[in-house]
Amino acid sequence: MTEQILAVQRMQDYIAANIDNEITMGELARISLFSPWYSYRLFKACTGLTPVEYIRRLRLSRSALRLKNENCRVIDAALDFGFGSVDGYQRAFYRQFGCNPGEYAKAPVPITLFIPYGVKFRELRKDEIDMENVQSVFIQVLCKPERKVLVRRGVKAEEYFSYCEEVGCDIWGLLISMDSLCGEPVCLWLPEKYKKPGTSTYVQGIEVAADYNGPVPASFDVIPLPECEYLMLQGEPFREEDYCDAITAVQHAMDRYDPTVIGYEWDDGNPRIQLEPRGERGYIELRAVKRKN
Repeated sequence: MTEQILAVQRMQDYIAANIDNEITMGELARISLFSPWYSYRLFKACTGLTPVEYIRRLRLSRSALRLKNENCRVIDAALDFGFGSVDGYQRAFYRQFGCNPGEYAKAPVPITLFIPYGVKFRELRKDEIDMENVQSVFIQVLCKPERKVLVRRGVKAEEYFSYCEEVGCDIWGLLISMDSLCGEPVCLWLPEKYKKPGTSTYVQGIEVAADYNGPVPASFDVIPLPECEYLMLQGEPFREEDYCDAITAVQHAMDRYDPTVIGYEWDDGNPRIQLEPRGERGYIELRAVKRKN
């Protein structure tokens, strides 16, 4: 995958996310990390269309779907997708699809919509898949009892490295010295209801019994947590230098996994939990689930 292909993909992703807004060549160049002139040439070479042509086709196709599915007026479709006048929109629509948008709205017929295939996927198809490097991820359901968690909050951290910058990496040594209900410290991504204003989503701490009334270190908070079922995802053992890949593999599997196939759905009202990445056991994350109604 070349940097040029990735640059065009970034431009495509930006266009898709901002199709309702004005999109300039300057913005696309900023996203691509190349000059406007070179970005324009790259885009046309990889997609076969200039950015203006690509955006127009995508907007016309999105507008056709609105006309078909949302009982949208032609004037609204024209203005919402950046056309300066209804006449200009009608002409562009007819050139693209061979029919008038008003007629299409009343009696939709099959038309060829523009599908913006990502250039990176065409490139990936050329690569051979090395099945030796595909990692397995093991999944099981477990139940955590009602409990408390003693946590040290950060400021804005969303992940480990920014948390260490805010709190310091020495916090782990303190946590290791404390007795934990699950036998080791935990890292958590807290839902909003467990956060305090001006504090981080990502925290570290230990789980203790629900009736715990022992010492609480300075700067720590105590958060009661309810009984909850979790899906535990565990990757294969890994070399310590490959810990980033090991984490990515499990998190990618979590993003793709559909718990409804086993009768559950995600329960993001409870914290997501990360255990210390240890090569000998594989990387482990736990995400809360609840039984599907």
